[in-house]
Amino acid sequence: MSVRPGTPTLAGRGVAAVPVPRRLPLLTVGIVIFLGSELMFFASLFAMYFTLRAEHPSLWPPPGTDLAVLRPALFTAVLVGSSFTMQMADRRIKQGNPMAMRRWIWLTMAMGLIFLFGQAWDYHDLTGQGVTMASSAYGSAFYTMTGFHALHVTAGLIVMLVVLGRAATGAYDHGEHAAVEAATYYWHFVDIVWVALFLTLFVVR
Repeated sequence: MSVRPGTPTLAGRGVAAVPVPRRLPLLTVGIVIFLGSELMFFASLFAMYFTLRAEHPSLWPPPGTDLAVLRPALFTAVLVGSSFTMQMADRRIKQGNPMAMRRWIWLTMAMGLIFLFGQAWDYHDLTGQGVTMASSAYGSAFYTMTGFHALHVTAGLIVMLVVLGRAATGAYDHGEHAAVEAATYYWHFVDIVWVALFLTLFVVR
């Protein structure tokens, strides 16, 4: 059996070299478990939304509510694109290129901020139409779901800032990048949740 160069092995007299399986970093395992709990949280929000929608079909959305689809679709495309840029950051640090990793993370953060700007724009339009958190069940559901998602996006941006700060001290290289990988998993999760929210709130309604 051939062994790739640089792979840790267990070998002794008369014993063939056996590759030692690489253990997943605890941080990676932890983020996967955390995202599982977050998935359940957002699932409960979707259940709340569809329950309220079933109880108030004639008021969903309230009369006079004009939900533009094109603009949210454009900002959704920006957020989905940021998932690819974050993946590129993860790939670059695994290749041992921290400078390129930092550039990709900065680009991801810029795209995340653009998305939040678009969400604030939607809020401004809806409040101008009288749709607020307290105006109706629809308003409560809409702002609760999108608001919690915006908090998760903001948390992701803060995590990226922490990663960039540690990267400036040389904390990451091709062999030490668990934090970057965890941040990437989290950002992918945020993007996937938003796609589901966009389809539910702006397309299916």
